Amino acid sequence: MADYKLIDNNDIAHFIHIIGGQYVLTDSDALDKRSSDYTEDLHYMPQVVLLPCSTAEISQVMAHCHKECIAVTPRGAGTGLSGGALPVYGGVLIDLARMNSIVHIDKENFQVTTQPAVITQVLQEAVGAEGMYYPPDPASRGSCFIGGNVAENSGGPRAVKYGTVKDYVLNLEVVLANGDVIWTGANVLKNATGYNLTQLIVGSEGTLGIITQIVLRLIPTVPHRLSMLVPFKSATAACAAVNVILLKGFVPSALEFMERHSIEYAMAYTQHHAIALEPDTEAHLLIELDGSSKEQLYTEAEAVALVAEQCGGGSVLLADNEHLTNTIWMLRRKVGEAVKSQSIYKEEDTVVPRAKLPQLLNTVKSLGREYGFRSVCYGHAGDGNLHINILRDNLDDDAWNVHLITAIETLFKEVVAMGGTISGEHGIGLVQRRYMPIAFSPVVLAIMKGIKHLLDPKGIMNPCKIF
Repeated sequence: MADYKLIDNNDIAHFIHIIGGQYVLTDSDALDKRSSDYTEDLHYMPQVVLLPCSTAEISQVMAHCHKECIAVTPRGAGTGLSGGALPVYGGVLIDLARMNSIVHIDKENFQVTTQPAVITQVLQEAVGAEGMYYPPDPASRGSCFIGGNVAENSGGPRAVKYGTVKDYVLNLEVVLANGDVIWTGANVLKNATGYNLTQLIVGSEGTLGIITQIVLRLIPTVPHRLSMLVPFKSATAACAAVNVILLKGFVPSALEFMERHSIEYAMAYTQHHAIALEPDTEAHLLIELDGSSKEQLYTEAEAVALVAEQCGGGSVLLADNEHLTNTIWMLRRKVGEAVKSQSIYKEEDTVVPRAKLPQLLNTVKSLGREYGFRSVCYGHAGDGNLHINILRDNLDDDAWNVHLITAIETLFKEVVAMGGTISGEHGIGLVQRRYMPIAFSPVVLAIMKGIKHLLDPKGIMNPCKIF
């Protein structure tokens, strides 16, 4: 760990000179507001919060912090689930909320240039109004920032067909730890020029630099969507059906798995009881199809329903109107919040090859019986990405802080043995860093740490994350 300097009055005066007194916050309310994110019940107080409005201001702040060896934590909307925005060593927290402009929508080239604090849904709606589509849509798309999505390489339900954030980032403006400003690539669809610095920054969780502008590629708007909800008496059978549907040649735009409790909690949390749950239903698949023709989608939906039935699925709820469609998707997006309202929980973001999903689910439930924890599972089954919410309920400190760590280590070893890895879209951040040696060899970890040291030799960029 670096020997970070505590911020003093001279540092505060320098920050005020750069960005103005009203955007340098030291009051307890401002600090406390940014001391946590959506990760468990963790809190770390920064010494000062800065709200810059430009790349130039961030560059000057970083140059000063690099010179003085002050820890810096970048923060977007604070919707992260791995503790990536927590200022573990205090220091400066750079809140990017003021950098919230869409710089340019390029209709001729199907691109958009944006600042990092634009809300993802706002960006999607803005490009949608121009006949273009940005597919990645995390569950928190109505509140999360696009910059945070890039920093975490977020995914969402539609990644099964359209890919994750990394598949849309063309170029990034980044302020490095010493204040230098770089562009990582070019605003082109093909680029074989040197190392791919753009993809290095995507998913780097604010540990290599601060993203200040983003160039994304877009695709044409898809005019029609049709959602269907398929119940299963066996959660394992629901997981197994996922690969069968895809092997039959269907390419849903979303293919989500939801265990029974996830739907029950979401309906109770939102007071929208739109889904009639049969007593023996263990899980649902939420399947979305999209395309240019409504008639084609209904035909395809019938064929998909038949495959699901052959895999053990029950009567399909077809969302054939906008209200029902929106309600079902609202429930899916609210599952995480709904589970959190039940109990403090740890969320694991495992991902395995799609055909291994039934094995992964069985492993989770077996470990729960062995270690005495309850889990609620849901996620992007079409990608093999299962979100595992482990609820604390009445577990004592020893069970929660010691024995559960052993259970998670065992889970991750099993996941890696299946050919998977320990995070699909939430990142490593603070809470998963202890498990990195399970996913990577010492040689690979040394390479990663070497890259970190090259770009951030003093270790001031979002310290205590990933490693």
